[in-house]
Amino acid sequence: MNVEALSALTLATHDMGRAVAFYQNLGFAVHHGGSESSFTSFACGASYLNLIAVDQATPISWWGRGIFYVDEVDAFHAQALRAGLVPSFAPRDAAWGERYFHILDPDGHELSFARPLAREAP
Repeated sequence: MNVEALSALTLATHDMGRAVAFYQNLGFAVHHGGSESSFTSFACGASYLNLIAVDQATPISWWGRGIFYVDEVDAFHAQALRAGLVPSFAPRDAAWGERYFHILDPDGHELSFARPLAREAP
């Protein structure tokens, strides 16, 4: 028995409209729901990023990091800046072989946008 794929990642939000606008500004496409819905899905390759509205009394705290591969990290970072979003840092190359940057969504969920670095042939 093997895990085959990640179907979806679901994140809680206190404000669906604000969260949907944030993800649309990053370039995510709504698959189901939207800013007035209590549940929204964004197409993410063969998987989905879901948002679920929770009551203001429900605490949302740091849980980990969602990592998304994009075709061009620097262009994706520039798109975020043009949309008025504030990434945690500029794209950088990591020792583990990826170019990446992080950004927090409006509810404090940490997202990483990355791409494997090209490897030199032996």
